[in-house]
Amino acid sequence: MPTQPPSSPPSAPATLREQHPTPPQRLGELLVKRGDITADELDMLLEAQRSRREPLGILAEELLGVSPLALEEAWAEQFAGFTANINPLLERVEPAVLSTVSTRQAWQFRLLPMRYDGREVMVCTCQRQLARALRFAYRHFGPACWIVLSDENTLYAALQRHFPMNISRDEWLGHAA
Repeated sequence: MPTQPPSSPPSAPATLREQHPTPPQRLGELLVKRGDITADELDMLLEAQRSRREPLGILAEELLGVSPLALEEAWAEQFAGFTANINPLLERVEPAVLSTVSTRQAWQFRLLPMRYDGREVMVCTCQRQLARALRFAYRHFGPACWIVLSDENTLYAALQRHFPMNISRDEWLGHAA
């Protein structure tokens, strides 16, 4: 593993969390920004939410027919706004944590378990694969899991470093012909 330059030490989990304390946008605002719903539809959903006390995403799907995929993409964008973005090639990775998943699982679910932070497992994925990685991580590690994000190319390189597999970057990104 390459030596860490003195000016960029591995991110301390508490420091990363302090940098991203709250989500920058609410889900409804993101749905409007993305064009999935209008501002008037958001107002209607918020009114329905006040009386029914159900999550906005469920109401958007039920009352407006917003697709689960659109909701998942908006949620991933929201999540990306309040979790840390890291470079997994520069972060400390603990072999004991790596060994908690197989090579197949790491590549299939697009995740890299990195280290323990107290009782939590720090797991890296990319925004496009967030929902898939999160579903697996919570089933596999339980709720004591902290998801951080990386760009896809860097995550690919980190997965190749720790879980070598004969797969091209284009295949992994879904660009293969």
